[in-house]
Amino acid sequence: MNRFALVVASAVIALAALPVQPTSAQLDRAPQRATLPTEVPSPRLPVVPSVAPGYRAPDEQPSQPQIVGVTQQPFVGMSLQDAIAMALLKNPDLAVSASNVRIARYTIVEAKGAYDVQLQLKPSSSFSVNPPQNAFEAGPGELGKYSPGPASTPGVIYTTGPGNIIQHESAFQYGVGGQTENGMTYQAGIQQSRTYNNTVFDAYNPYYIATLNLAVTQPLLRNAGMNANKRQLKLAFVNEDAKAAQALIDASNTIAQVEDAYWQLVAAWRNVAIQEEALREAIAQQQNNVRLARRGAGANVDAVESQTQVETFRDDVYSALQNVSELQNHLKSLVVTDAGDPIWRANLVPSTSVQQLPAPSDLAAVIAEGRQNRPEVLQARAKAHQADVDQAFAKNQSLPQADLRAQYLSNGFAGLLTPVPPFLTNVCSNSALTACPTPPPQTQGAMAFAYHNMWAAYFPTFNVALIVGYPLQANLARGMRGVSAEERRQATILMQGVAVRIGAEARVALQSYESALARLNSARRSREAAETVYASELRRFHAGASTTFLVLQRQVQLAQARGQELQAQTDLNQAIVELHRVDGSILTDNGVNLKTLGSQAIGR
Repeated sequence: MNRFALVVASAVIALAALPVQPTSAQLDRAPQRATLPTEVPSPRLPVVPSVAPGYRAPDEQPSQPQIVGVTQQPFVGMSLQDAIAMALLKNPDLAVSASNVRIARYTIVEAKGAYDVQLQLKPSSSFSVNPPQNAFEAGPGELGKYSPGPASTPGVIYTTGPGNIIQHESAFQYGVGGQTENGMTYQAGIQQSRTYNNTVFDAYNPYYIATLNLAVTQPLLRNAGMNANKRQLKLAFVNEDAKAAQALIDASNTIAQVEDAYWQLVAAWRNVAIQEEALREAIAQQQNNVRLARRGAGANVDAVESQTQVETFRDDVYSALQNVSELQNHLKSLVVTDAGDPIWRANLVPSTSVQQLPAPSDLAAVIAEGRQNRPEVLQARAKAHQADVDQAFAKNQSLPQADLRAQYLSNGFAGLLTPVPPFLTNVCSNSALTACPTPPPQTQGAMAFAYHNMWAAYFPTFNVALIVGYPLQANLARGMRGVSAEERRQATILMQGVAVRIGAEARVALQSYESALARLNSARRSREAAETVYASELRRFHAGASTTFLVLQRQVQLAQARGQELQAQTDLNQAIVELHRVDGSILTDNGVNLKTLGSQAIGR
C-alpha cells in the first residue's frame, strides 16, 4: 500500500512539472516533409507578332577596316604635350573662359569711368526783342505819330517815343569736373559772355563778363571713403579674380580631359593590336585544324569551331577600330575649334607611350598642395572679398549724411561806355556834382579786360555750406547690412566646402592611384601566366594531348588577360592625371597662361 502511494505521488509531481502551454522555444508542431505541388505550372508567355517576316542578314562583304574622314595616311604622331598645348591655345571652351576674363578687365575700366575728368564745352547764343515797359527801360526811340487823346487836341503830335529793347548775348562756357575715389566732387569752369543791349540807361554797350567758378563737395560721413562708385570698382576687381579663377578651373578640367582622352587613345590603339594578334593566332589555329581535317587526323567540327572563333576575333577588331575613331574625334574636338583644321583629316597616333609615376606623397601633403594651388580656393576667396566690400559699403551707408560744400566765384566785368543821356547830364549839371560820375577805369574795355578783372579777383564771392541729412527709417542701410551678412555666411560655407572637397578628392585620388598600381601588377602577372598557359596548351595540342576547344579557350583567356593589363595601365595613367588635378600641379606643370589661353581658337 505504501509502495502504491509512493508511485502515485511521483506521477502527480511529474505531471505538475510539465508546462501547460508550449514555451517560445518550442515548436507548435513537428516539422513535416515538403509535398510536391498538386499542379505543375505551365509558362504563360505573350503572343509574339510577326515582325519582318523572312528577315535575314544581308550577304554583303564588309569594307576594309579604316577610320572615316581620315585622309592623311598612314599615321600622324602627336605627343601628350603637343595635345595639351593645342588645347590651351585652341580649345573653344577655354577661349570663352579667357574672353570672360578680358570682359571682367574691361568692366574694371568701365567702373573707373566714374572718376574720369569731364571736359565740358558749351557755346551758346541768344537774341531777343522786347517791347518797352516805360520811358526809362527802353531802347532809342524813333520819330512817330502819337496822339495823346481825341478830346484833348484836334491834331496829331509828332514826337520821339521809347523804342524796342534789343538784346543779343553770345556765351561760351568751358571747364572740368569729376569725382575722386574718396567721394569728393569737384568742378572748375569759366563762363564768358558778350551782351549787346540798347537800353538807354545802360552805361555799357556791349558789356563783357568772365566768371571763374570753383566748387568742391566733400562727404564727411556717408560716402566718405566708401561710396557707390568705389564699391562698383572694387567689385569689378573681385569679379576679375573670380573669372580668372574660373578660367583656371576650366583649364585644369580641360587638360585632365585631354590627358584622359590621350591615354584612352593609347589604350585603344594597343587594344587594336591585341585584337589583331588574337585574330592572327585564331586564323593560324583554324588553318591548322583545316589541314588536320583534310588529312583525316582531325574532326571537321574542330575546323568549324575554330572558324567561329576567328569571326568573333574579327568582330572585336572592328569594334576596337571603331573605338579608336571615336576617341580620335573626341581628342580632336578638345584641341581644335576650327572645322577646317587639317588635324581632322589626320590619323592620330599618340607618341607618348607611358605616364611617368609621381613622386611618393602622403595624404596630408596632397591636401596641403591642393589648398595652395587649386583655383577653387581663389574663387572662394573672391566670394569672401565680395562680402567684405558689400559689408564695408553697408556700414558706410548706415552713417548720416554730412557734406561740406565750398564754392568760390570771381566775376570779371568790362564794357564799352555809352553816351550819357542828355536829361541825365542836365540832372547832374543842376546838382551839386560838376559832372556825372563815370564807372571805374578797369571796367572799361573789351573781353580781355573782363578776364583781367576775373583773375585779379576784383569781384569775388565765397559760399560755404554744410548739408546734413539722415533717413528716418534707414531701410536701405539695414537691407544692405543683411545682404552683406548673408554673403559673408555664403563665403564661409563655400570656403569650408572647398576644403572638404579637396580633402575628399585627395583621398579618392590617392586610393585610385595605389589601387591602379596594384591592379596593374596583378594584371601583368596574370597576362604572363596566360601566355605561358596558352603556349603550353598549344604544344599539347600539337602533340595530340589537347583539344581545339581548350586551345580556343586559352586564346580567349590570353586576349582577356592582355585587355585587363591594358585597362589597368590606362586606369593608372588616368589616376595620375587625377592626382595632378587634385593637388593643382596640373596647371603649373603645363605652364597655363591666361594671356594666351584660347588665343588661337578663331580659325583663319
